[in-house]
Amino acid sequence: MNVTRKILHFGLSATMLGASFSSVATEGGSPTTAFGVYDFGAGFTPPPTPNGTVGLRTNFYRATTVRNSSGRDNGTDFDISVLSLGLAYLRMTQTELLGARYGFGLVAPFFKMDADLKVKVNGNTVFADSADLFRQADLQVIPLILQWQPSRNLGVNFWFQIQAPTGDYDKNRLVNPGLNHWAFSPILNLSYITDSGFEVSSSFQADVNTRNQATDYKNGVEYRHEFAVGQHFGPWTAGIGGYYYRQLSDDDAPNLSRGNRARTLAVGPALSFFQPGLPPVWIHAYKEFDSRNRAEGYAVAVRFSHSF
Repeated sequence: MNVTRKILHFGLSATMLGASFSSVATEGGSPTTAFGVYDFGAGFTPPPTPNGTVGLRTNFYRATTVRNSSGRDNGTDFDISVLSLGLAYLRMTQTELLGARYGFGLVAPFFKMDADLKVKVNGNTVFADSADLFRQADLQVIPLILQWQPSRNLGVNFWFQIQAPTGDYDKNRLVNPGLNHWAFSPILNLSYITDSGFEVSSSFQADVNTRNQATDYKNGVEYRHEFAVGQHFGPWTAGIGGYYYRQLSDDDAPNLSRGNRARTLAVGPALSFFQPGLPPVWIHAYKEFDSRNRAEGYAVAVRFSHSF
């Protein structure tokens, strides 16, 4: 694809980014849905309440390097920072389905994006572009949430998420909050907390994408594993969290010579606060490592919720 036609795309989280040239995977090198959403307590959903639960997640992401298929900096002069705001609503009910408590939800994200790109050949800049915008990203609808609790120490839940192409999109712009295609994501979350307060949480997700009709580009299937390990101290939980992302199949697009499957690993400190009667809070800071065919950076995120 011509370098001036390749673009960045973003989903719920600012950790979802790539760069606009041929060494990145998925369209523009960007994963489809959010990274770093699930850490401590991933296996437990909010309790059933009369009016549901509202939440806010804010995430700042910064990257200044893009890694090629060998994990090396490809030499492009690249800088992007994104502040994302995700407004969420979840409603867990007393209705039982398949032995689980049933719920549903909705997430509306917004991005403040600032990006600069310069492509150099033999030390000379052959292409440059920039963008600065604040726009709505793609809406995520969650028609199915199932919460099981096999024991008092173990929580398991399953989500089916649909990401709709409702975000702001322009195929000729360097960065876009919207992806201009649908995505369907099954998600399995688990948390185990020992009697002594040691917690292990994990989230497993796959993204199945439709084709972007504006560019005739179809992303391959994407997989992610998010995790957190830590110790409870009263209302606090402290430890290590992160995520592993890998593209499982090649992209499909005209004139695409290879699949350029992306991957990355992120690790960093994670902290949460939960005390009955007060809004729970989660904080983490993740640094990405071992990236292939995508940008590599760091993210700092804070989220909290309140049930009514």
